[in-house]
Amino acid sequence: MQYRLTHITEYHYGVAATVSHSAVHMLPREVSNQTWQNFDLIITPTPDVFQKHVDFFGNSAAFAAVQQPHKQLIIKLVGTVDVQPRQPLLQNMSRPWEQVRDKLITDLTNDGLDAYQYCFDSPLAPGLQMLQAYTLKSFTPGRPILDAAKDLSERIHVDFKFDPTSTTILTTVQKVFEQRSGVCQDFAHLMIACLRSLDLPARYVSGYLRTYPPPGKPRLIGADASHAWAAVYCPDNGWVDFDPTNSQIVNNDHITLAWGRDFEDVSPVKGVVLGGGNHQIRVSVDVEPLNTSTLAPVVGQNMSQSQSQSQPSTQSQLPSQSQSQNVN
Repeated sequence: MQYRLTHITEYHYGVAATVSHSAVHMLPREVSNQTWQNFDLIITPTPDVFQKHVDFFGNSAAFAAVQQPHKQLIIKLVGTVDVQPRQPLLQNMSRPWEQVRDKLITDLTNDGLDAYQYCFDSPLAPGLQMLQAYTLKSFTPGRPILDAAKDLSERIHVDFKFDPTSTTILTTVQKVFEQRSGVCQDFAHLMIACLRSLDLPARYVSGYLRTYPPPGKPRLIGADASHAWAAVYCPDNGWVDFDPTNSQIVNNDHITLAWGRDFEDVSPVKGVVLGGGNHQIRVSVDVEPLNTSTLAPVVGQNMSQSQSQSQPSTQSQLPSQSQSQNVN
């Protein structure tokens, strides 16, 4: 399946900003079933400093500094990507989850060492002890790890209500678990935290999800969304992605952008601005299919949280794009 992707983030300032520095995670990475035919990152006004680099997790990233007065900052990703169906997952054939946990302690291979770092707490996805009882309902003794992870993802989808008004960028995993509601970023963090509570490796994946208009309605340009989901590691299968928001194993309706321990590692845009006064953020995402998929449509849920929060007027942190762009 081929898609043309457009992701635009606009910052509009009440008064001219003197300087803005941005860390950008909008340069796509390739994965086994995904190939980018072309892509372009366009920043307006043209940055005085622009440097690409590969971050600790292997994601393509960039630093951009605009060091001249400007009343708006526009960051635009345009690209074409080919996403192939993933190999069918035989989750019942994977190793028991206890074996995966124990093996990683002594696995000195590159893959094993890389996976092991995702067993530990991160600021937004700590493996809280309070999550163990909930997690163990899926991870019964001897159960194959991927079968258990699929069950956990499905239970989160059923047990938690999708509610864009119930959480903000400051809402913790503990709060999400207690109130039983949130959005895709929250559900991804929750699933990761549940897995880490059992010392299992889990990571946060950012990307996009193809969505479908209601029957009889036209497809609206710019009305798609960025998205987030979780991935769990099994030595025999590698990383396997699960979408708890939509109760799915990730396939070719999902486009992978970056991954890390949690959202903070892969926020599409974050940074600081000097001056600017009150400002507004506008985000639009368009995932346009370029050919017809043979798979059944995925009806995704959109996440929308407080991306457009006002910041102090002298020196302020650019709001990270977790929340208020629609994240499925």
